[in-house]
Amino acid sequence: MLNLWRALLRLMGILLSLVVIIAFTRWPYDAQQWLGNAQVTIPAHPAVLIFLGGSGMPSESNLIRLYYLAAWAKKNPSARVLLLHPPDTAVIEDMKMELMLRGIDTNRIIVMSEGRNTREQALCMAQNYPALLQQQCLVITSPENVKRSVRTFRKLGFSQLYGQGAFERPLMLDLTFSKNRTKVKPYMPDISANLAVRYNFWNYLKLEITCLRECSALFYYKLNGWI
Repeated sequence: MLNLWRALLRLMGILLSLVVIIAFTRWPYDAQQWLGNAQVTIPAHPAVLIFLGGSGMPSESNLIRLYYLAAWAKKNPSARVLLLHPPDTAVIEDMKMELMLRGIDTNRIIVMSEGRNTREQALCMAQNYPALLQQQCLVITSPENVKRSVRTFRKLGFSQLYGQGAFERPLMLDLTFSKNRTKVKPYMPDISANLAVRYNFWNYLKLEITCLRECSALFYYKLNGWI
């Protein structure tokens, strides 16, 4: 039994070391790009804009998706807007208010709050709006969820459905600073020009965990025959 625990701890140590090492590379960034790229050209004027939500308000993930949704809705004033979100009335009302603040008429918005995950939301869409199966639809979701969302909807017959990942615009700015000007203690290490330690490692570590979670979800959906 003791040998088993030792082997388990050794395995966990190896996995943790791999996770840390990978966070120093650009692999997490490339993984997110792969998950968020549907590999097809999005039509310029989709008939239906579908928002996939699953978090609170205001939250980073919902707000950036609403930002993209409003931009597409303004470019396509005749497109219908569908909000797919778990049944939380307060959150849904906040999302509608956010869209209204961004200039989107709430009369265009249709709310569907029956599904609690991507598979269930897609099933509800197919059952409640069968006419959309043959229409050009654009699903707006987090970048890492695009591949799974598009495959899930298409599996249920949405033949002209595309995905838009809500990527954030990167900060194109030199963030190095002067150690002397900021009065860093003399006994502290100089990280003024080391962005890998200050930002990249931690950002990629979070992104790596997010992508690992999404790959696990893809594997689960595949085993269930949902994609």
